[in-house]
Amino acid sequence: MSDTVTKDHRLIISFLGHSINKEKADIKLNKQLGAIKIRDAYGVCINSKQAWLFDYAVLVCWDFNQAELEQLIAQIDELIISPEKRPSIDHYIYREGEYGDFNIKNDCLFLDNSDDMTKLALSHALAQSTKLEFFEEQAQAVISENAYLSQLLAQTGKVPLTRKALAKLRGTLFKTSTDINLHFNLLDTPEFFWDNPNLEGVYQQLSKYLDLLPRIHILQKKLDTIHNLVDMLSTEQNHKHSAFLEWVIIILIAVDIAIYFF
Repeated sequence: MSDTVTKDHRLIISFLGHSINKEKADIKLNKQLGAIKIRDAYGVCINSKQAWLFDYAVLVCWDFNQAELEQLIAQIDELIISPEKRPSIDHYIYREGEYGDFNIKNDCLFLDNSDDMTKLALSHALAQSTKLEFFEEQAQAVISENAYLSQLLAQTGKVPLTRKALAKLRGTLFKTSTDINLHFNLLDTPEFFWDNPNLEGVYQQLSKYLDLLPRIHILQKKLDTIHNLVDMLSTEQNHKHSAFLEWVIIILIAVDIAIYFF
C-alpha cells in the first residue's frame, strides 16, 4: 500500500458558541472569503484545505494544522453569537484511499475517496455530535445544581425556591429543549441529504458510531425528569399561594364582621 493511502490526516471539530449571525456570515464568508453555502453549512478554504462552518457555530476542519485553525477562527470570530471564551476542540484522524466502503475504527475515519461532498456529509454528523455534547453538559449542570431539590422535598416536604426562581429554572429547561428540538436540527436528518441522498449512508453510519440518537433520547429523558419535578414544585407553590389568599379573605371578612357588630 502506498504512502498516500496510509497517511494520517488531522480532523478538527470546534464548538465556537451559540450560533452565527447569518446576515454577517453571508457578507463576510461568501463575499469576502469566497465561501460557498450549502443549506446550513458554509464551506471555507484555507491553503486549499476545506472547512465547514455550521449555522449552530460548530467548525469542522479537514487536514488543518494549528496555525490554519487559529487563522480561520480569528477570521470568523465576529460572526459568532454568544461565543465561548475557550472554544472546545475535538480531534479525529482520517485516511483517504482504496479502503472499499467507508468505515470507522478507533476514532479513525477511513474514506474511500477525497470528495468534498462526502466530507460535508460526515461533517454534519460530527458537528451535530459536538453541539449535542454542549447540551449534554448544560443539562448535567442543571441537574447537578438542582439535585438537592428532590432530596430536600422528601426530607422536609418543603423546597426553598421562590416562584421567580422556579420560573427561571423552567425557562432554562424550555430553552434547552427548544434548541434541541427546533433550532439546531439535532433530531432530524439534515436538509443537505434531500439533495444528496447518495451520501446519507455514510452520515447515518457515522451518526450511529457517535450514538447520536441514543444520546438525544437520554438527554430528553433527563430534561423531562427535571421538568416533572419543576412542574410538581410549581403546582405545590400555587396551592400554597391559593391557600394564603383564602386565609387573607377569611381574615378580612372576619375583621369586617367584627367592625360591623362592634
